[in-house]
Amino acid sequence: MKLKVYNIEGKETGRTIELADEIFGIEPNEHAIYLDVKQYLANQRQGTHKAKERGEVAGSTRKIKRQKGTGTARAGSIKNPLFRGGGRVFGPRPRDYRFKLNKKLKRLARKSALSHMMKEGKIKVVEDFDLEVPKTKEFVRILNNLDVANAKSLWVLDELKNNVYLSSRNLPAVKIVRGSDLNTYIILNTDNIVLSEPAVAQIEAILKK
Repeated sequence: MKLKVYNIEGKETGRTIELADEIFGIEPNEHAIYLDVKQYLANQRQGTHKAKERGEVAGSTRKIKRQKGTGTARAGSIKNPLFRGGGRVFGPRPRDYRFKLNKKLKRLARKSALSHMMKEGKIKVVEDFDLEVPKTKEFVRILNNLDVANAKSLWVLDELKNNVYLSSRNLPAVKIVRGSDLNTYIILNTDNIVLSEPAVAQIEAILKK
């Protein structure tokens, strides 16, 4: 499939770019997307949560009342989870939430996400560009030129250019990544994707393996 190539002024360059159908034109696999996004979010979890159980709570081990004759249930420890200040029953413990996915499945998930965004008409291609000086106002002008200023946009470059990054980092709705760092979650967690021409070749080289 072909897409028009724009410049940073938002005007057509008169050129088109051929996008690989096996990456941008497949039938999206929803389950592969689900698994890849689930893994990404699980990997972000620290897993450092911890609650004290009855064996870890500070307190006396004295039997707090006699066994029989009180008319209430027997109780042997102030650290009983039924009492205020006692331990927690089956509380959370530190754990690692990460899990493994096969490379082929992760590659399919990225292809599916890109194909989904392509079907929605949310992908644009711009010619390679750089900024002479870091200036947020200049990057906002580019966003307006390409009609992506009023929504979240993901800019995919072949390499991180310092002036482009510095110009965009104060804009909460803009994310700059390299084609090699692209993942399913950030592809779907945006409203528009702007690909630079060199990034298209980079993405295709990675996902065609």
